[in-house]
Amino acid sequence: MDRRLMAETHRARLAFVATVILGVIGGILIIGQAYLLSDVIASVFLEQANLSQVTTSLIGLLILILLRSANGAAASWTASEVAIRVKHDLRNKLTEHILKLGPAYTQQERSGELTITATEGIETLDGFFRDYLPALFTSILIPLAILVVAASMDLLTFIVLLITGPLVIVFMVLIGMVAAAYSHTRYAQLGQMSAHFLDVMQGLFTLKLFNRSKAQIQTITHITDQYRESTMNVLRVAFLSAFMLEFMATISVAVVAVEIGLRLLAGGIPFQQALFLLVIAPEFYMPLRNLGAKFHTGRDSAAAAERIYAILNTPLPEQAGDSVITDIQRIQFEQVSHAYADGTRPALADVSFTIERGQHVAIVGATGSGKSTLMHLLLRFIQPSQGTIRVHDGQLAHNLTALDAAAWRQQIAWVPQRSYLFNMSITDNIRIGQPEATQEQIVQAAKAAAAHDFIIGFPQGYDTLVGENGARLSGGQAQRVALARMFLRHVPVYIFDEATASLDQDNEAQVKQAIEQHTAGSMVITIAHRLNTVAEADHILVLDGGHIVEQGNHAELIQAQGAYFHLLQAYGETIHAGQ
Repeated sequence: MDRRLMAETHRARLAFVATVILGVIGGILIIGQAYLLSDVIASVFLEQANLSQVTTSLIGLLILILLRSANGAAASWTASEVAIRVKHDLRNKLTEHILKLGPAYTQQERSGELTITATEGIETLDGFFRDYLPALFTSILIPLAILVVAASMDLLTFIVLLITGPLVIVFMVLIGMVAAAYSHTRYAQLGQMSAHFLDVMQGLFTLKLFNRSKAQIQTITHITDQYRESTMNVLRVAFLSAFMLEFMATISVAVVAVEIGLRLLAGGIPFQQALFLLVIAPEFYMPLRNLGAKFHTGRDSAAAAERIYAILNTPLPEQAGDSVITDIQRIQFEQVSHAYADGTRPALADVSFTIERGQHVAIVGATGSGKSTLMHLLLRFIQPSQGTIRVHDGQLAHNLTALDAAAWRQQIAWVPQRSYLFNMSITDNIRIGQPEATQEQIVQAAKAAAAHDFIIGFPQGYDTLVGENGARLSGGQAQRVALARMFLRHVPVYIFDEATASLDQDNEAQVKQAIEQHTAGSMVITIAHRLNTVAEADHILVLDGGHIVEQGNHAELIQAQGAYFHLLQAYGETIHAGQ
């Protein structure tokens, strides 16, 4: 039993306790039913009792049968309630944790694998709480109750049950060790298959373009064959487990029957007592057989739980803080370093610079130089491994990690090179920037982003669904919708990651002018790949290998003919010192 999953039952404590109590009641009803049945048979066949003499016992037997059926239905319902509540809460907890981990975490994972964990992985736990866990407690409580009764009635039968019962459990554990290994392999392959299939669907355009879609069919066939083989291995073990448990239980019942029969013939045990023990013996092994039948379900759940708790145990970046900022004047990096993969992959080293309010700072560098890491630090998606980022709010200086992450992001507007558009209307996608915005404000923002004209050209206008990730829009149209989001917000810090790269020259010039007007008096940070877009920046930081190797304005850096100058040459940009 996975203790972590067992601990989750506190989310439905009353339903879980009720399931256990109903299991105990079920054991008592089984014993009572066996006693009345043996009493009726002994009275009729040995004492020649007529119907009127056993009517009371028959009515009692009927009542116990009905109560046993009702008890089983109630136990099934309470177990279902436990499964439903735990799955609901655990799915919410997992989703919330992934959201708190943020893009810095999800970008290092395969989205298909995360999706299957949050959906199919959580759903796999249903069998643990609905079937396996009740069967586990039943296999303990009912045999224990029967052992107590057997010990009070016949010591030899008690000893036989006490010896043969654990043998069933030993075989279950031995087979379960093999089942656990196969279940973990199967679940890992399920995640791999789901992730690869999602990759193929997202990259189908590229595969078709390079005529590689048929090659992917072979890859998917290979992966699915591996998954099929793992599934068959799990089923083989499950069937082997069921066979062994049935075999051991049957042999054990036979031993009890022979032992009781021989003693009955020799007159060593009363008929009614012998019949009672013989009727109750199969019920002793039945919960163990049911547990064996559900055992592979528990192993599948444990395999899914490993991945679920691996995500839940991933440390969160610090989120909470009690400092509220209202007047950001300066952001200061003081010897900031960061490394990924538990410190084994450095991304930034001893970076120090200052951004003043009203200043436009550009950050440039080759791919892998640390620009994205710097941006993630500013957005609080990751924390510095070393150093401090200070935010000066009026006369006060705060450590960025001491500020509430959600409140801090409210002070920032970020426009990446390729913004994500959700499968909603254009209005709803723009309104993400400011949920309380009116339709008039949305239209004004779209006009500022040079998006209004193409939007009203659609039959549904602003109610047009954009498709998954803006699939129904061109790259330039999608980027202008994303820019419109930004124009709804008036914040002290703006971050642009080559935000106008998808626009033509006329629209780019128009949008740049609108951006300059909208961001006047605020901090503007531009992550640049096209270096001619940063010539007008007040200050330029040049990153290389996680270090700031050069800084200054465009003219100064051109005159120095250092790293910035060589980047311009490498990208084929026009070089004018007075630009």
